[in-house]
Amino acid sequence: MNSSNSPNSEPTSLNPDANAPSVKISSELLITLLTPPFLGALLGGKAVSQMLQSMGQASEEVFRGDRLPVLNFPHSEED
Repeated sequence: MNSSNSPNSEPTSLNPDANAPSVKISSELLITLLTPPFLGALLGGKAVSQMLQSMGQASEEVFRGDRLPVLNFPHSEED
């Protein structure tokens, strides 16, 4: 019996992964590589949040009533 005709073996021309080198990366290496970007995103998000909050407070100060000019509207007399 020919081993290439057995039901469990596939020809290498039909299986493109048969000749490809397998690259295995350990979970420790992945965690090490992904930790700095994750922490940077957290700290960056916190900084953006604080910046937006301070901008909101500053914009409220612009529209406070004691800093706006007094507008003299003519009063119409209606009887």
